[in-house]
Amino acid sequence: MQATPACVSKNTIKAGLCLGALGVVFGDIGTSPLYTMRECLAHLPAVSQEEGVLGILSLMFWSLTFIVSFKYLYYITRADNRGEGGIFALLALGHDRKTDRRGLGFSAVLIMFGAALLYGDGVITPAISVLGAAEGFKTFNPDIQQHTIVIIAVVILSGLFFIQKRGTQLIGRIFGPVMLLWFATLGILGAWHICSHPSVLLAINPIYGYKLLAAHPAYITAILGAIVLTVTGAEALYADMGHFGRRHIALAWYGFACPGLLLNYFGQGSYTLNHPAEAAVDGFNPFFALAPAGPAQFALVILSILAAVIASQALISGTFSLTRQAIQLGYFPRLKVLHTNADQEGQIYIPLVNWVLAIGCIWIVFSFKSSDALASAYGIAVTGTMAVTTYAFYRVALNRWHWPLLKAVTLCALFLVVDLTLLGANLHKFTDGGWLPLSMAMAALAIMHTWKSGRYEIQEKIYNGAVAELELSSIAKSKSIVRVPGSAVFMVGTPKGTPLALLHHLKANKCLQKTVVLLTIMTEEVPLIDEEERMTLESLGEGVWRAIGRYGYMESPNVSRIVERISAQGVAVNTQGTTYYFNREMIITGGNAKMFQWQKALYGFLSRNARPVKDYYNILPTQIIEIGLPVQL
Repeated sequence: MQATPACVSKNTIKAGLCLGALGVVFGDIGTSPLYTMRECLAHLPAVSQEEGVLGILSLMFWSLTFIVSFKYLYYITRADNRGEGGIFALLALGHDRKTDRRGLGFSAVLIMFGAALLYGDGVITPAISVLGAAEGFKTFNPDIQQHTIVIIAVVILSGLFFIQKRGTQLIGRIFGPVMLLWFATLGILGAWHICSHPSVLLAINPIYGYKLLAAHPAYITAILGAIVLTVTGAEALYADMGHFGRRHIALAWYGFACPGLLLNYFGQGSYTLNHPAEAAVDGFNPFFALAPAGPAQFALVILSILAAVIASQALISGTFSLTRQAIQLGYFPRLKVLHTNADQEGQIYIPLVNWVLAIGCIWIVFSFKSSDALASAYGIAVTGTMAVTTYAFYRVALNRWHWPLLKAVTLCALFLVVDLTLLGANLHKFTDGGWLPLSMAMAALAIMHTWKSGRYEIQEKIYNGAVAELELSSIAKSKSIVRVPGSAVFMVGTPKGTPLALLHHLKANKCLQKTVVLLTIMTEEVPLIDEEERMTLESLGEGVWRAIGRYGYMESPNVSRIVERISAQGVAVNTQGTTYYFNREMIITGGNAKMFQWQKALYGFLSRNARPVKDYYNILPTQIIEIGLPVQL
C-alpha cells in the first residue's frame, strides 16, 4: 500500500524536527564524551581498573537516565508556557501575583539567579567543547604542542563569534545532518569496542556505582564532580522545547542521542579495560583512541571539531534568546537586537552579548590552556541551574497545576537531593576556576535585579501617581488648547491616565494634534501573542484614542506595525507623517527609592547606556520628539 502525500509530508516534518533537535538541543550534551571519561578516570581512587571503570559507567548510566530521561524529559518538559520552555517560562508559570506583586520576591530573585548562571555556562561551554575537540590533534600527532592547540581553538572560536552577525541560516542547515553523523559515529565506535569486552554492560546495575562511592567516601566529591560532565547540557532539552516540541525532542533523545552516548561511554570503558598500559599514562583520553590510528582518527578529530562548533553555536543562540526574553520581561536593559532571518522570528543577533561571550571564551582558553584544566572549573553553574529549575518546577506544580502538597514535595525533594548532591560535589572547583562562571552570574543577577527594581520604582513614582487621574478628553476640550491638523502618538508606560510627555507638550506649545493616540506596549508572561490579540483600540472622545500593543517575551515589539493597524481601523493616523513623543528619563540619585545606593548609581548608568526606547521600537528618527523627565531615585 502506497503512502499518501499527507502521510509523507507529516513524516518528513517529524523527521526534520527530530533532526533539528539533534543539532540544537543535544549539541552540548553530545560533545561531553570528548572529555568526560578522561576526567572520571583521572579522579579515581586507587582501585582495580575493572572496579573503577564499572563504577564510573554505572554512575554515568544512571545520571543520564535519572536527570535527562526521568527529570527533564518526563517531568520538567511538561511545564510548557504555550509550548515554550526555558527558565523564564517557569518564572512566568509559577508567578503568584497575590504574594509577589512587585515581581521581586525570593522566588523571582532565585529564578533570576538560575537564568544568570546560564550566562556563566555560556562562556565556559564553547571554550571546553572546542578545546576538547582540538586536543584530538595531539592524539593524531603527539608532536603538536599545547600552545598550538590553544591557537587552533582561539581561531575556531573567533571565527564562530565573527559570523554571528551574518545569522545562522547557512550553518544551521548542517546542524542536524552533522550531529546525526556524530551520534551515529559515537554509537558505532562504542559498540565496536563493547564487543571486545562485553562485561562492561554489567555496569547497568547501579550497585557498581554505589560500591565505588561507598568504599571510597573521601573521593565522592571528586568522582561526582567529574560525573556531572555527563549531563551538562540537559537544561537545553527544556529551553529549546518551543523550537521542536516535547515529542520530537524525546524521539531524538531515545532514538539517537541517548543510545549514541551510552554506547560510546561503554565503548570507552571497554577500551580502557583492554588497554591497561595506555590507561596508566597521564592524560590518557580513550575517546579519540576508539578510532583506528591514521585517516579514521583524523576524520574523527575533524568531526569532533564540527560537533563542538555546532554545540557552541546552539548555546550562543540560546543566550541571545535568553537575553531578549529578559529584556521583554523587564529584567534587563534594552539592547540592540538584530533579526538575521526575515522568515524566522527566533533568529536574532545581539552584538553586545556576542562580543562579551567572545571575549570571555577566548580569555578562558588562553587562561586555562587545556580542557582538563577547564573541566576542573566546570559544573557549578550547570548544577546550580538544575537546582533552581527544580525549585521553579515546584512552584509551577503548586501554583499552576495545583498538585497536592505531598506529591509536589516528594517528587521535587527527590530531584533536589540529586541536584544539591552534584552541586555540593562541584563546590570544591570554586578555587580552580569555578569562581569565573559564578562571578559572571552574580554580575548578571545584579544587573537584572537593579533594572527590575529601578523600573518598578519609576513606575510607582511617575506613572502610577496623580497623573493617572487626569482626564485627557476634558483637557482636549479646553478653549486654551488649539487643535492643529495632523496626528501624534504618545508612548505611555501604563494603559491608563495621561502621559507626562503629553502634559509637557501642552504646557510648552499650547496645542494638540486633531488625532492623538496614547500607545502602551505591554509584554505578557507568554512566549507569543496571537495576531488577533495583538492590539486593542478604544476611543476616549475628542479625537483621542488609547491603544495597547501586546507582545510575548519571545517577540520584539514593532510600533510602526501597530500604528499601521490603528490606521487600518479607521483612525486618522498618517503612518508616514505621525510624530511620536517619548519621555527620556534622566536619573538622579539621592531620593527615597527602596534601593541601595550602589543600585541607584548602577541603574542610572544602565539607563544612560541602554538602547533608547525609540530605537528599540523601530521608529524612524525623523518622526520622534523626546521630552526630558528628571527622576530622583
